[in-house]
Amino acid sequence: MGEQRKATNNGTGSDTDEPSGSTDESLTTVIVAGLCNLGIALAKAVAGAISGSSAMLSEAAHSFADTVTEVLLFVSLKRGERPADDLHPFGHGRERYLWALLASFATFVGGAVFSVHDGVHTLQYGEELGSPTLSYLILGVAFVLESVSLSRTVRQLRGTTARLGIGGYRYLRRTSDTAVKAVFLEDAAALIGLLLAFGGLLGAQLTGDPLWDGLASVLIGLLLGWVAWVLARDNASLLIGRSLPERYEHAIAAALTAQPQVVRVLDLVTSVYGPDDVLVAAKVDFADLATAGDIEVACDRAERAVRAAVPAVTRVYLDPTPPTRP
Repeated sequence: MGEQRKATNNGTGSDTDEPSGSTDESLTTVIVAGLCNLGIALAKAVAGAISGSSAMLSEAAHSFADTVTEVLLFVSLKRGERPADDLHPFGHGRERYLWALLASFATFVGGAVFSVHDGVHTLQYGEELGSPTLSYLILGVAFVLESVSLSRTVRQLRGTTARLGIGGYRYLRRTSDTAVKAVFLEDAAALIGLLLAFGGLLGAQLTGDPLWDGLASVLIGLLLGWVAWVLARDNASLLIGRSLPERYEHAIAAALTAQPQVVRVLDLVTSVYGPDDVLVAAKVDFADLATAGDIEVACDRAERAVRAAVPAVTRVYLDPTPPTRP
C-alpha cells in the first residue's frame, strides 16, 4: 500500500459507520419494541380474521415478523457482548451482525413475502369483507403503541447523535449499531403500514371494491421488502468487516503523528468488530535515533492517545517500519 494511504486521504471518500451508544440502551430499545409488536400482532390477527381484510392480515404478519426480528436482535446483542477467549481472540462482536442478518431475512420472509402474496391473491380473486369497525379500532391502538416504541428509539438516537456531534440521518446511514437502526426502520415502516392498511380498509368500505385492500397489502409488502434489503446490506457489510469513517481515521493518524518519536504513519487500517469495538493497526516510521526503549514508550503513549481520540477503539497494534527507500 502507498505511504499514508488512509492517513493522508483528502476526505473525498464516503464514511462507512459511526461508533455508537451502549449495549444496555440498545437492549432496552429492542425489548420495548418487541413487547409492543407482540401485542399488536395478536390484535391485528384477530381483527384480520374477523374483517377478512388482507391488509389487516398483512399488518399482522408484519408485526409477527417484527417480533421475531426483535427476538433475534436481542440474541445478537447478548451473544455479541461475550468477551474474547482462546478460540475468538478478537471477541464475538461481529456475531451480532450474523443474528441481525437473520433478522432481516425474517422481516423479508415473514412480512414482505406474505403481504405481497396475500395482496396479489386479493387483487386476483377478491375477498369478502366483514365489518371493519374492530380493524379501525385496533389500527388506532397499534398506531399509539408503535409511536411509543418509535419515540423510545428516537430518544436514544438523539442522545447518541448529540454525543457524537452528527446528524440523525447521517448516523442512521452509517452506524454500526444495526439493532437500533433495525428498530427505527421497523417502527417507522410499521406506522406507514398502518396508514396504508387504514387507507385500504377505508377505500374498500367506501367503494365496495376489495382492490384497495389488496393494493394496500402489496404496498405494505414492498415497504417491508425495502427495510429487509437495507438491513441485510448493512449487516452483511459489517459481518465481512469494514473500516471506520475517514474522519475517525484522520483523528487516529493525527494522534499517532503527534507523538515525539513518530515521524509519520506509513499505513493505517481500522476494522469494526462492534459499535464500540474497533481494532487499529498501523505501520509507523519512528525517528531513526530512537532506541528500543524510546519506541516502547512511544507506542504506549500513542495507544493511549488513539483511545482518547476515538473511544470506540479497543485494540491498537503498531508496527515500527522504516520508510520505503527508492
